[in-house]
Amino acid sequence: MDVSPLIWWLTIGIASAVLLVDVLVIGRRPHEPSRRELIVALGLYIGLAVIFGIGVYVFSGPKYGTEFFAGWLTEYSLSVDNLFIFIIIMSKFAVPRQFQQKALLIGIILALVFRGIFIGVGAAAIENFSWVFYLFGAFLIYTAVKLALEGGEDEDEYEEPTVVKFLERHIPLTSQWGSAKMFVRENGKRLATPMFVVICALGTTDLLFALDSIPAIYGLTNEAYLVMTANIFALMGLRQLYFLIGGLLERLVYLSYGLAILLGFIGLKLIFHALHENELPFINGGHHVGWAPEVSIEVSLSVIIGILAITTVLSLLKSRSMTEAERDEATGPRSM
Repeated sequence: MDVSPLIWWLTIGIASAVLLVDVLVIGRRPHEPSRRELIVALGLYIGLAVIFGIGVYVFSGPKYGTEFFAGWLTEYSLSVDNLFIFIIIMSKFAVPRQFQQKALLIGIILALVFRGIFIGVGAAAIENFSWVFYLFGAFLIYTAVKLALEGGEDEDEYEEPTVVKFLERHIPLTSQWGSAKMFVRENGKRLATPMFVVICALGTTDLLFALDSIPAIYGLTNEAYLVMTANIFALMGLRQLYFLIGGLLERLVYLSYGLAILLGFIGLKLIFHALHENELPFINGGHHVGWAPEVSIEVSLSVIIGILAITTVLSLLKSRSMTEAERDEATGPRSM
């Protein structure tokens, strides 16, 4: 896929302009967004992603168009899972609702910066070292197993990152939520606010999220431009999703298991690809492994859609049955 530097800079410029408008609007008028505002913005972001994917499909070919949609859906599903942690962070630090938009927006900007760095490093590593696919694949399989084992644990068991603990112990802080500023001056002394700590918590969390999201999408496409745009579109609507489906997230009880299967599938796909392109001398004498299958992007997209659809349906059915059982327990058995 041949993408000129002009297209790269136009894409980065447009994404930056959209974020700048958000920063100016929210900074000038901190508020809890209305449902209509959320639906309109989220619909706009999803619509732009679909239009962009269709454009890639038409102008660059079905292969790249399919890779974009597979990458975007994967990154979006991982981002939705990340919202659980965002909700816990907001609750733990008691962030007022009118300030949560700003915290999320800054967190999204940090996520884009971190992922941009990882995308660049990943692209350079893939271009120069084909064996890096072994590392990506093994890491995703490890993450998948860990996610599956922890899927049933209480999501409220959030442990503050080491960086946040260090800041809370070593810098002067105020506990007051007087504004959305990160620093204030009290009695002539400059103090960090709870917003500063929340931003640090979100930023650290975003950095950890990038460790599995970037290898995952590189398992679907080697095109750095598609990796970047899929991440941009996945993160653009994250703030709206936070406010719109916060309650729905609690009903997606099997989401962690679905994502574990998804990451495991991509991890195996990466290892198969590494075996097919093998250059390591201690594996098959440095030659490619003939039996290793190459999973097509069409199959990958079908698997991704299937996993997400089944996970969502089973989660909602399970949540519904649990709600009915709780209602029965509260009201007594129903008469037949």
